[in-house]
Amino acid sequence: MAMDFFIFFNGNCREAVEFYAQVFETPAPQFMTYGQAPPSPDDPVPEEVQNLILYTSLPINGSNIMFADNTPGLPFVKGNNVTLVYGSKNVEDIQTFFARLKAGGTVHMELQTTFFSPCYGMLTDKYGLMWHFSLDSGEMGA
Repeated sequence: MAMDFFIFFNGNCREAVEFYAQVFETPAPQFMTYGQAPPSPDDPVPEEVQNLILYTSLPINGSNIMFADNTPGLPFVKGNNVTLVYGSKNVEDIQTFFARLKAGGTVHMELQTTFFSPCYGMLTDKYGLMWHFSLDSGEMGA
């Protein structure tokens, strides 16, 4: 059984997901806004939320990652509580995706050899998400 991830943004979900789709060369994402959801008389959608993203997803390296914008009633907390790990046996993919994500972001560790991976690096992208990249060489359980 696979584990999926749901990541929330503070009003810039569409922009971030379109960026991630380019980085990882996935099909163009489909977006559903709060305004497109079936109406509910018990829970009307406020005007300021109509164009925010209710749901979208991207298939990245065998995982389904889901995304949405937070609504005004749910506070957004930007932090390091979620870290995405991109593991691959293809060093060129790791180098390409790392380079794309570091544009406008902060590199915490450039891609380098570690005791557990021949190519490992960490960064926070321009949207505040932390990423770890690791080459799976088949050695030491990496």
